[in-house]
Amino acid sequence: MAPLATFSVNNLTRLFPEPETIPDAACWVIVADKGIFITRDNDPVVISTSPPQVLGFTAKSVQYLGHRYDTPCYAVEIAPGTPLPENWISCGVRELFGRIPDDDLAIAAYAVQIIDFDRTTQFCGRCGTKNHQLRIERSKLCPSCNQLTYPRLSPAVIVRVEKGNQILLARSPHFPPGMHSVIAGFVEPGETLEQTVHREIKEEVGITVKNLRYFASEPWPFPNSLMCGFIADYTSGEIQIDNNEIVAAGWFDRNHLPGLPSKMSISRALIDDWIDQPIAMNRI
Repeated sequence: MAPLATFSVNNLTRLFPEPETIPDAACWVIVADKGIFITRDNDPVVISTSPPQVLGFTAKSVQYLGHRYDTPCYAVEIAPGTPLPENWISCGVRELFGRIPDDDLAIAAYAVQIIDFDRTTQFCGRCGTKNHQLRIERSKLCPSCNQLTYPRLSPAVIVRVEKGNQILLARSPHFPPGMHSVIAGFVEPGETLEQTVHREIKEEVGITVKNLRYFASEPWPFPNSLMCGFIADYTSGEIQIDNNEIVAAGWFDRNHLPGLPSKMSISRALIDDWIDQPIAMNRI
């Protein structure tokens, strides 16, 4: 199976309670809206050992991420209109794939996700009172109605469907030209992951499947998904696209594959795992 370490934070330990004060030896990820600030180098710096104010940034908010090895690590959101210091540029997290180590990429993605959590939970969703950040865990507490708010996590399934020596690949209208991928969709309230697999495949391409097998999972911080990967076998039906989530779909063999997703994704891991398997001669 292809490795799925891209957005798995392996070298960051979430130690709580968080430090009462930010130590001088802290490290920093500087968040720019939905991306981060990096240096203009061939090997860009993503995790800085200098505080943002020393670098020339004005902080709007700061969020504790955990300990990177033995060093406390923080995400900082920059105040709007802050002049950009020389030698720093903003960059989307996805654009950093392959340019920095996977562990640093995972921390950068996590920083963007936690800043988004802070940005979107300033006030209680029940009564509207300003929330209070807790230091003992990753949550916020409403001082008025005691509602606890945790970072949102949106589970989704992503499925490789096999039919003999072919797999089902489909195009979303949001994909780059020519790119196809496997079927994916969000879990609805009251559903199991397995029910979601069957529903999404039926809704998007009109076929039925069987023999679901778990593959792997990957946090996908765009902004807060958890992708749960499965493999399934085709059972029946002709492909009928919904022309909404899917605009094209078909069965592809190893010698006639369309454009595929980036290797940073579990969708590509599912496809590459199939490509690497020996061809089943009894299926031809």
